[in-house]
Amino acid sequence: MNPVPFALGPALLFCPADRPDRFAKALDRADAVVLDLEDGVGHAHKEAARQAVVDNPLDPTRTVVRVNAAGTREHHADLAALARTAYRTVLLPKADGRFVGPLVTPDGAPYAVVALCETAAGVVAASALAARPDVVALAWGADDLVASLGGSSSRLADGRYRDVARYARSSVLLAAGAAGKAAVDAVHLDITDLDGLRDEATDAAAVGFAASLCVHPSQVPVIRAAYAPSDDDVAEARAVLAAAQRADGVFALDGRMIDGPLLAQAHAVLRRAATGPEDGGRP
Repeated sequence: MNPVPFALGPALLFCPADRPDRFAKALDRADAVVLDLEDGVGHAHKEAARQAVVDNPLDPTRTVVRVNAAGTREHHADLAALARTAYRTVLLPKADGRFVGPLVTPDGAPYAVVALCETAAGVVAASALAARPDVVALAWGADDLVASLGGSSSRLADGRYRDVARYARSSVLLAAGAAGKAAVDAVHLDITDLDGLRDEATDAAAVGFAASLCVHPSQVPVIRAAYAPSDDDVAEARAVLAAAQRADGVFALDGRMIDGPLLAQAHAVLRRAATGPEDGGRP
């Protein structure tokens, strides 16, 4: 099953919602901006952040708002503020089985929800969340996940994820794919580690993530480059698909057996090439 096209990405840049001076800059530098009303804003600044979201409109087709978790007082206040805007895509943190929505816009339509599976309960509920019609994508987060388990670190000393985080990442990707939804990879919090970010984003693109979250503008070009296939990748994909037009069933090309899964992978490469950094990553 091919995922439903995801028009945001590949680089989704967080911006604290209480910093309206950064809103336009963040949107200009990334493929989409995530205005953050949750972790990026201290409790004392929540109301000012909501007002900033209302007073400083951006392109709603390229803007996501991370609201506070469902069931909290702040969540309801966030939705009341969103009702005064044109934004219709929300990133729902700590999504799990208690998310019984849908989150409804003022005109009665459901918001498009990117469900953030970042707790043990959220990862376990990933398949149920992906099956919801209002959920357009699943995302995941490592550090909140480990905190929900009572742990203290999501990564090893060399920067690689610990096994539980790798399991969660794969589980969310598989749940999204099984439901035909997009999957969004987690943030790489070490802003100085661009090599590590490049490795993670390259792997994310290779296994089928549609986008990656990021926390600093310097991470955007790294993610875009990682998601964009190389010229060699594109040429190889085109050669495979051209040869398939002349073949009947399974065939060999340059010493490799080519069958249905490899044809699907070639199509995926060309889709990524068509939504590469030269057009901002958007179809």
